[in-house]
Amino acid sequence: MAPLLLQLAVLGAALAAVALILISFVAFITATEMPHLHRHEDEKFFFNARVQREALPSIRDSPTKQLSVVVPSYNEEKRLPVMMDEALGYLEERQKQDPTFTYEVIVVDDGSKDETSKVAFKYCQKYGSDKVRVITLVKNRGKGGAIRMGVFSSRGEKILMADADGATKFPDIEKLEKGLNDLQPWPDQMAIACGSRAHLEKQSIAQRSYFRTLLMYGFHFLVWFLCVKGIRDTQCGFKLLTREAASRTFSSLHIERWAFDVELLYIAQFFKIPIAEIAVNWTEIEGSKLVPFWSWLQMGKDLLLIRLRYLTGAWRLEQTRKVN
Repeated sequence: MAPLLLQLAVLGAALAAVALILISFVAFITATEMPHLHRHEDEKFFFNARVQREALPSIRDSPTKQLSVVVPSYNEEKRLPVMMDEALGYLEERQKQDPTFTYEVIVVDDGSKDETSKVAFKYCQKYGSDKVRVITLVKNRGKGGAIRMGVFSSRGEKILMADADGATKFPDIEKLEKGLNDLQPWPDQMAIACGSRAHLEKQSIAQRSYFRTLLMYGFHFLVWFLCVKGIRDTQCGFKLLTREAASRTFSSLHIERWAFDVELLYIAQFFKIPIAEIAVNWTEIEGSKLVPFWSWLQMGKDLLLIRLRYLTGAWRLEQTRKVN
């Protein structure tokens, strides 16, 4: 009996090794090149409040604002106004209290099929194109791709990623700013503060089915095991980056859809960029684009591919990369 069990154990280990080699090989040969950073001609411009085309700036330019807010939006005509009203109300009040404070909000319409761009442009007309700009992508790139296009067109010393659903209370940006400042001195002026919902985990478990809870724990384990250590909530869409950190990480990003946050933080840890995880107020908003089972499955696959492609050298991180 013992020899049979030993043979089965050896066979199982051999099969697991072969499977890992095959998966690594597939990950290597199917690895895509870095997504193109160049823009479609129509994506190099935005319309000002007078509906005249103006060229977009570059992340390589010197900053002229203290804060840029990048809002990725796909079919968000209904949810976007609530978020924009709260964000702009806060930013305008902050500027009134401190006239030296400067900001911009960049709404990136990720190839929407509804009136997202028109809804966003009304805010441009109301507040002016120096404060609100709308970038309309020719085709859908995914959330990560949309944010990257906004980041590369930003003028801020600090860049905030904020979801269009307004799930995170916008005034919590002050918590992220404090978390970022607490990381000083910043190596090469790079630092990141991540909003986190980890403190709400017990409450969310009570409201979710056992199956969704299992998926959540499985995803968190894969993130920890394969890619990012020390960050409990990688997926919160409320993140604040210094301009230098945003340029370094987004210039190296491959994943453009839902798992892009994980690769972004993987890259940040590779470059030893300090990261703070900060608890924020968060409320689940109806209308999520995530389909629970299939989205988690896709993200799980992406996590495995991220790890294997970097491990096999199919993807490599460079110290600098030109942004077009």
